[in-house]
Amino acid sequence: MDAAYDGIEALEYIEANEYDGIILDVMMPRLDGISVLKEMRSQGRSTPVLMLTARAEVEDKVLGLDSGANDYLTKPFAAKELLARIRAMTRSLTGTVQTDAKLSFGNITLDGATFELSSPSGSFTLANKEYQMLEMFMRNPRQILSAEQLTDKIWGFESNAESNVVWTYISYLRKKLAALKADVEIKARRNAGYYIDNKG
Repeated sequence: MDAAYDGIEALEYIEANEYDGIILDVMMPRLDGISVLKEMRSQGRSTPVLMLTARAEVEDKVLGLDSGANDYLTKPFAAKELLARIRAMTRSLTGTVQTDAKLSFGNITLDGATFELSSPSGSFTLANKEYQMLEMFMRNPRQILSAEQLTDKIWGFESNAESNVVWTYISYLRKKLAALKADVEIKARRNAGYYIDNKG
């Protein structure tokens, strides 16, 4: 485990080493955590990132997640919660996910090695939780998955993630699928859950 005392040093560590997970404080000196996150994602680094911040506003959380963060924890927090979120964030690295697999459904392909979602119209690199969610849908096409199933699998039983976070990530994925002109979509079944199916 390495500790950096400012954003520049953090970025140097990230560029020189391979980590299972990274914790970034938004308010780091010299270079803030969001800037570090954006830079590492622009370099194609898909290491899971947990953002720490004293800011609780929704806009700040959305900025962090949209910049490529996998999870967000607001200060003050209990060490037990931090450890639980780290376990959930890095769970896909323990062998439960085939990171070299490519999944296809309709005209989209999901690459487990690069977290890239692509179609003939283009591609996006997904954040870790976006990838895990879409992977669940694509491994179980047309099968309804409840919000509880998605939360338990992706955030873990010990996480206190709320069910509306599932809707938030589904919204992110729907926007990306629409931008890629996908011929499949994530559909909702009232009071049951969500599933991926062909459009129409």
